[in-house]
Amino acid sequence: MNRAIYRLLWLNHVLRKWLSQQLTPTGLLLLGGLFVLGLIGLDIKRSLSYQIFIFCLAIFAISFLSSRWGRYRLRATRRLPRLGTVGVPLSYRVVIHSKQKKRVQGLTLIERCANTFPSFQVFSKLVNSGRPKNRTFRKTPATNGRNGRNGRKAWFRLLARQKGMVAPVIALPPIAASGETEVTAEVLPLRRGLLSFHDPLGLVNRCITQRLPQSVLILPKRYQLPALELPGSRQYQADTLALSASLGDSQEFRALREYRPGDSPRKIHWKSWAKLGRPVIREEQAEFSVRHSLILDTFQSEDYSDGLEEAVAIAASLACTVQTQESLLDMVFDSDQAKRYTNGQCQEQTQHQLELLASVVPCQDQPFESLQTVVRSRFSLLSGCICILLDWDSDRKALIEQLQAANIPTLVLIVAPAGGLTEVPNRSCLKNAQSSLHVLTLGQIQEGLLAL
Repeated sequence: MNRAIYRLLWLNHVLRKWLSQQLTPTGLLLLGGLFVLGLIGLDIKRSLSYQIFIFCLAIFAISFLSSRWGRYRLRATRRLPRLGTVGVPLSYRVVIHSKQKKRVQGLTLIERCANTFPSFQVFSKLVNSGRPKNRTFRKTPATNGRNGRNGRKAWFRLLARQKGMVAPVIALPPIAASGETEVTAEVLPLRRGLLSFHDPLGLVNRCITQRLPQSVLILPKRYQLPALELPGSRQYQADTLALSASLGDSQEFRALREYRPGDSPRKIHWKSWAKLGRPVIREEQAEFSVRHSLILDTFQSEDYSDGLEEAVAIAASLACTVQTQESLLDMVFDSDQAKRYTNGQCQEQTQHQLELLASVVPCQDQPFESLQTVVRSRFSLLSGCICILLDWDSDRKALIEQLQAANIPTLVLIVAPAGGLTEVPNRSCLKNAQSSLHVLTLGQIQEGLLAL
């Protein structure tokens, strides 16, 4: 039964997409009028509306068939950037090449996103979910009426999440015979992850569709943060990831490299600068430096939640905002297994962390203890810690207590639903004087972060 319902929903989605691609707004209005006239004119002995129906049908058929003749010969090339950000318009260039022997004008460009319809596995999980609001799509007489409405709402929310971008229609300038034109296109990414362009170029009225599969990685949205001064003192770093040209204290020479903005003038190697004619920096092994850990909680049973998306956005904001030129920043999260990524002064490392956050998925098959194990192994190296949690329960409270027992200053950020947490956080577990706990409510994340 579920498969039959899914097939009907899929056919409805495909039909609506095809009609929006093939017909202009006037054509859609005419098609609706044909449907109404067809119902009214079923009894041809009592109504003459069938004559209007036949006339409109002839106009529709002639317009549709004529659009299939004499199609324009066009080719498009899209020049996408490598990265984008959720909620920030993504601009790129599209070059239209014409092979026509005459001037072409009056065309519009439409971008379409791939994979806008959920898979059957996702649909089945939504229908069979134990939560009452997702239990059924069928409206039954009494108890299931409300569940049916909630199920339909959940389905529409799922369709909205699958929509990867908003793309306005672009009017193309006239294209000369055997010439080309270049336009600036702009889309608004709606979700993080890989944004795939499928059959983007629908040239309305003649509906020329060119398959041009491309993709761009969309980074999580980022919030504005106040100036955060993370507490902590320098610790001995046994893995020697830091370089004291910008981090830590050491006198052991490591290598020479070119100057990067932000490098201390004290690390300039003057003899090499005199020989090469450009500034050169002396790198030294950093044995002592400030190291903080950013722990992202991804443990949840649902495939998607607004709480996880906001937690990822907060982590991305902290990774970009927290000053790491005087410290190292470990980002720890768990997807298939616990992972740790370190960020220092290099901008490429921050970019790499953002790309990793763009691909974060919920952890549904691992216990929360797997994250605790990774964090505990780093206690001796940490100067401070930031924990972004999705809930407040015994496991998460135990993690904070372990950090406090190790006397590690900790900033705890709990992303709470609009209705509040099931258990009110008890700040008495914060034994370190520099530790703090804040609850960030969905819908008021930005206000909560600015109040830190």
